Amino acid sequence: MTSNTIEHLDSGEILSQAVAHGDLVYLSGLTASDKSKDVYGQTVEVLAKIDERLAHFGSDKTKLLSVNIWVPDIATKDDVNRAWTEWLGDLSRPARACVESGLAPGILVEIMVTAAR
Repeated sequence: MTSNTIEHLDSGEILSQAVAHGDLVYLSGLTASDKSKDVYGQTVEVLAKIDERLAHFGSDKTKLLSVNIWVPDIATKDDVNRAWTEWLGDLSRPARACVESGLAPGILVEIMVTAAR
């Protein structure tokens, strides 16, 4: 693979679920499939999706560089952080932002990450 190679995962009409270029992996904004879960449950589900997509490109959460998190209600940030810290354990933390933003109905968290391979 050359440094100019771009790999796409599950590319659709408007986006790819993930894109890798060189030593970097970019994941699209991921949301939970089960909208009946609370924000903690949705966050746990999204973090599992992140694990799967990073693994597809030979990466994992130990190589996270930056993370963007959106929630429709910033008051739920503590529940997101609880799932987040359980998932990361003792690993080093990436650069991260968590902001309040309008999301589609039923979506309580959306997470987008960039990681090294």
